[in-house]
Amino acid sequence: MEETENVGCQHYKRKCALVSPCCKKVYTCRVCHDDKENHQLVRQDVQEIKCLICEKVQKVAGSCESEDCKTVFGKYFCEKCRLYDDDNKKQFHCDKCGLCRVGGDENYFHCDTCGVCLAKELRNAHKCIEQASRSNCAVCLEDLHTSRIAAHIPPCGHLIHYACFKEMLKTGNYACPTCNHSMVKMDNVWEHIDEEILHTPMPEEYKDYIVQILCRDCHKESSVLFHVLGLKCQECGSYNTCRTAEPEVEQDDVSAKPSNTDGSGDSASSSNNPSTS
Repeated sequence: MEETENVGCQHYKRKCALVSPCCKKVYTCRVCHDDKENHQLVRQDVQEIKCLICEKVQKVAGSCESEDCKTVFGKYFCEKCRLYDDDNKKQFHCDKCGLCRVGGDENYFHCDTCGVCLAKELRNAHKCIEQASRSNCAVCLEDLHTSRIAAHIPPCGHLIHYACFKEMLKTGNYACPTCNHSMVKMDNVWEHIDEEILHTPMPEEYKDYIVQILCRDCHKESSVLFHVLGLKCQECGSYNTCRTAEPEVEQDDVSAKPSNTDGSGDSASSSNNPSTS
């Protein structure tokens, strides 16, 4: 048995391979198949497997049918998903998700609205979005529901891969790529911008210039004094805002009218974006 401990591939440790129903080729797992072929393997359609110990091709089962072999293909076996794994990842099958998850079913519940298994601490503590997982990650565009990469749920409820979320923070991007709502607490950053604005007075011709803004965090509109470093929401104090309209003026001609601080109309320059937390 010592000689077979490392049987499998880089994705799964197992002692059998899948006979692809689509192309009839033998691959250790669906990921290996999809990396090599120009089509995807539907794991649930697999009807035959190949024992990697005695090389016998046989119907899907938990152990080899050969009397001289009887090898157990994986310590975890899900007949529905055709999933074999010798690593203990606390795998469990969720019928509502239609696939196997990792982490232990005692630690998760299935949210019928979001359509995905979530950590139990998020029960009644997350914003539901209809079938949120049945979409692609807004960063890497990989399917979220079937991804082997853990997902993260920011306050807005739009799922994103946790790895992609961390990379966004490293590059100074704190807003959800789907709705622009802040994905982390920004109070310290807003206080820092308050301090910068306090010590950076605007030129005389701009100091009384009023602009209309919309807050991307609380979705309220405000009329605020224009400042090149940021436009602060008067409702929640966020600087995650954007210009919505030109101010009302009595004169037909306005001599000084500042432009947006960047091409997208955002209220703060990129240098004011937060760094990695």
